[in-house]
Amino acid sequence: MSPAILQQLPEAARASADGQKRQVDLWVLAGIAFAAAAIAAGIAATGVSLAYFFQPTAALIVLGGTFGVMFITTPGNALIHSARRIGGLFWARRGSPETQIEEIISFARIARTKGLLSIEPLIEQASNSFLRESLLLALDMNDRAHLEAALQTKLRLRERHGEIDAKTLDVAGGFAPTIGILGTVVGLIDVLRRFSDLSSVASGLGTAFVSTIYGLALANLILLPAAHRIRARVVEAFEAQELTVEGVLCVFDGLHPTLIRERLNCYLRRKDGLN
Repeated sequence: MSPAILQQLPEAARASADGQKRQVDLWVLAGIAFAAAAIAAGIAATGVSLAYFFQPTAALIVLGGTFGVMFITTPGNALIHSARRIGGLFWARRGSPETQIEEIISFARIARTKGLLSIEPLIEQASNSFLRESLLLALDMNDRAHLEAALQTKLRLRERHGEIDAKTLDVAGGFAPTIGILGTVVGLIDVLRRFSDLSSVASGLGTAFVSTIYGLALANLILLPAAHRIRARVVEAFEAQELTVEGVLCVFDGLHPTLIRERLNCYLRRKDGLN
């Protein structure tokens, strides 16, 4: 891309073109650290060694059983997509609505002065994929109603994909405690098999119930919180993409940048809970 064209890009898009680095979501890391510290402190307060809770057999039953259920209930491509979505939870969303508005207005200025097709060389450097795809649709369509329908369909599909990812973790979180109980029953059977040795029975009972703890912890500390976090991210992305849809329609209509800014600022006021 030539320097002349690059200079026309919105600031947010230029930052993306220059290789903007992702930032770690500190809230997620803080939540994990806080939960782990609280649980470790609670266990330490009972006087029981943390090493006692590391039971390979219990972990094998709970993790293997839970992941097996996920393989049964969820198609392979959906599992891969869910795994990528979980990995993305550790990274904060880049950009702000204000920056996105400025980027859309920059495209609108160019389209208004030089024609809609003049933005085509700049689209690849847009700061996010949804904006790129939406602008390309605007170039390919002549009818506003058809463009709006296509953008709304794309918006709903993205929302549905996020819900599918969250549902995958919801299902796994529902089964994990039950599989933990299954592991406990297996442990109790082993204890009863050695019932003649009372000392081994006492220690075996404690070991057996570790499976239940694993199942509850996997569900309530990892799977279900991750599902809720995915839904929160989907809502956040949906709001940003709604703004993008409205902005691209304004660019398509050739509206004045001042009017576009006023329209898009309504989304900021709605997000802040203002009238």
